Amino acid sequence: MADESRQSSAPVADPISRVEPLARTVDRRDMLDAFMKIGAVSLAVALGAGSSLAPLASAFADSDEKKQKFRYGMVVDTRRCVGCKACMVACKAENKTPPGVSYTVVVENGFGDRPGDRPLFLTKPCFHCDEPPCVSVCPVGATFKRKQDGIVVVDYDRCIGCRYCIVACPYQARYFDFGENYPAVADKTAYAEVPSPEYGQFRKREADESPIGNVRKCTFCLHLQDAAGKYDKAAGRWPACAKTCTGKAIYFGDFNDPDSDVSRLLTQRQPVRLKEELGTEPNVYYLL
Repeated sequence: MADESRQSSAPVADPISRVEPLARTVDRRDMLDAFMKIGAVSLAVALGAGSSLAPLASAFADSDEKKQKFRYGMVVDTRRCVGCKACMVACKAENKTPPGVSYTVVVENGFGDRPGDRPLFLTKPCFHCDEPPCVSVCPVGATFKRKQDGIVVVDYDRCIGCRYCIVACPYQARYFDFGENYPAVADKTAYAEVPSPEYGQFRKREADESPIGNVRKCTFCLHLQDAAGKYDKAAGRWPACAKTCTGKAIYFGDFNDPDSDVSRLLTQRQPVRLKEELGTEPNVYYLL
């Protein structure tokens, strides 16, 4: 899908490479209770849609890790996330998403009224599941999991806007582009003439043209990959949310690389994944 001959500008690299644990810890039972509440809306509907639409499974889906050169994912340190939403702003600036479309959101869950309690903040991008239910329900194969790196993508030229994938996603990580614009775009300012680097396609936002009328989602900023499918943190070619996180709570990397930050972090702290009981095998982990 990507045009490798065109590249977007590279933001400043993240100078932080180590995790410095915070002194205060959170009660593990309270943390798990909070996680159970996140993203629970419409779960029954999602499961029902996934079951009834199973015969429409796309031939593009392939979660065999042996065929993947990379397995990109994130680790989010819940002790470090302060709820500033800088990741949301950075994502919008990088991908030029319109109103109503946010590739990552920050959610907050309070722990109660006990002395010393603090809210739990965490960022929620697309989880790029190894077994993504959004892929199996797409009737035209517009959404699929890339074999080379496991990133789940949407082909805007094939998507018919049926929104089955939105219903099937148990993490509410997909959005429909209704054609709304921010004033800077609607007023035809110079900003409106700058194309979105998403998927390396550099599309300008125009009425009745894709991605308007399509389903959209986080891509792990795959347009920042080089021709070999690699990111370069030192050069600034890194997902915008992880690069901008003020609390250094978001870590991105290749789980197939045992020396990567994300692989190392999973061995140092207790990780959990949202709704693991569904068998989706998400590639975003949260550290308690």
